[in-house]
Amino acid sequence: MTDKEIEIKLREYFEENYELLRLEGGHALTDEAKQNAFNQILYYWKKLNHIAKKVTDTEVKLTLPEQVTPKGRKFSIEGVVDIVREDEETWMYDIKSHDPEYVRTHIDLYEKQLNVYSYIWQNLRKNNLDHTAIIATTLPLPLRTAIQSGDENQIDSELSKWEPIVDIPFREEHIKETIKDFACVVDKIEDSEFSPPPLKKLEEKIEGTNIRFATRICRNCDARFSCSSFRDYVQSLGAKTYSQFKKYFEDLGDDFETEEWKGANLNVDKIENIVLNLAAE
Repeated sequence: MTDKEIEIKLREYFEENYELLRLEGGHALTDEAKQNAFNQILYYWKKLNHIAKKVTDTEVKLTLPEQVTPKGRKFSIEGVVDIVREDEETWMYDIKSHDPEYVRTHIDLYEKQLNVYSYIWQNLRKNNLDHTAIIATTLPLPLRTAIQSGDENQIDSELSKWEPIVDIPFREEHIKETIKDFACVVDKIEDSEFSPPPLKKLEEKIEGTNIRFATRICRNCDARFSCSSFRDYVQSLGAKTYSQFKKYFEDLGDDFETEEWKGANLNVDKIENIVLNLAAE
């Protein structure tokens, strides 16, 4: 298939999935939001089709059952990954609709989850595993800007710089600690303990970036409208009147961030399915 034929086929899969999601959820996207979502799929394919073509097991469901919280509640840990077997090596990929640099800066958070999946795959299923990695599908801002400009040379340049695959080390010694963390979270959820982080945390800049926690995290949290910490953060910015205060609470970020938030309804699993359908042809 030519590049143009591939793009047409991806568009067909995209529209089919979008209509299904629209009917299921009752939500529609603006034309701009739809195009941004399609761009994420198109450039995911252009960058990672070599992996999509090699996937041997897609959407593998992994389950760690019969776990018990400190307060005696039973729970299970479940996850979905893709497996690639090639040249006597096995790779496990977990696809996230996250920013690659954020993943690299907070690799310990992703390591915990993938380590549990690796443990299930190797110890419970008795399968070989050589490597684990995150595929971060969010397009970098310079690439999105290049796409909007329509400059093919700039697009090719930024696409070559994009590194969405983040290798994650497997550390079996952390498994018990990670499962314990999950157990404590289950207890907090069941006990309705949802205390927000303190104002100081919201004001901190995320490691490796010049972006505050409140900007990167709180803008994507629907609970910010009733969060005391976010309210204090807004007031610390000088929101002295109700109109100013309301302005911050209704702030969804710039156009890119707003459309990304809307497009997130398409779900990273749907993006992956579209790409894998094409790879299978």
